[in-house]
Amino acid sequence: MKAVIITIGNEILKGRTVNTNFSDIGKILTYAGYDVIKGIIVPDNLEQIAGAFKEAASIADLIVSSGGLGPTYDDMTLKGFSMAFNLKMERNDNAMNMVLKKVHTLTPEREKMGMIPENSIPIENKAGTAPGIYENISGKVFIILPGVPREVEAIMKEVEQRIRIKDFHYVDRSIDLHDAKESLLAPLIAKLMKEYGDRAYIKTHPKLDNGKPWVEVEVSASGTDTDEVENFVSRILEIIEKEADKSNYE
Repeated sequence: MKAVIITIGNEILKGRTVNTNFSDIGKILTYAGYDVIKGIIVPDNLEQIAGAFKEAASIADLIVSSGGLGPTYDDMTLKGFSMAFNLKMERNDNAMNMVLKKVHTLTPEREKMGMIPENSIPIENKAGTAPGIYENISGKVFIILPGVPREVEAIMKEVEQRIRIKDFHYVDRSIDLHDAKESLLAPLIAKLMKEYGDRAYIKTHPKLDNGKPWVEVEVSASGTDTDEVENFVSRILEIIEKEADKSNYE
């Protein structure tokens, strides 16, 4: 199952805000069983938001967006989403009640957060005011989130079990090879990927500590049997560690 993550906001493109939502959502989706194949960042612009949702829907089974659900004029994600799929925006009683739990009185700006695309399901936001949105269009699942990181985390906790792929187990382990250099490890990693690449992903991460290089080696794999996947990843890490010990990679 493939997933695309959309981030919406001028502040991301300007570099004012670091896009931690992408890494947080990506990790959750990976462990839930999805192959995150693309990230899209767009400004607060209706046409570009609509285009991002259309593009994502053309290549993925699950689309998760963050940003643009608040009360201000530039919070236009739901309008852009509705534009992409010719949906009507409508007042949703459940969404409005979620907003009222947090603010008690409605203003036009607050009422805006209770207007959602037709046929969508509001998701309670335990860390903020604007509800998240869940919608299924022709088998494509959309989860639309606010942009505040703590709110993204809270809503993803609410939907994680709903989107998790049954009997899927993802394992990610790493070892630290001190005094090693990535370029000298590269032939070993290429050899192992040729042998095990159909089931595992091996990635080297070069590091520097007080001027001395070292390498973190990450191995990840997935399957239906947790113990089998754990043992498989551990076996590859053991091979890497043994090869590194008996060879000169400095």
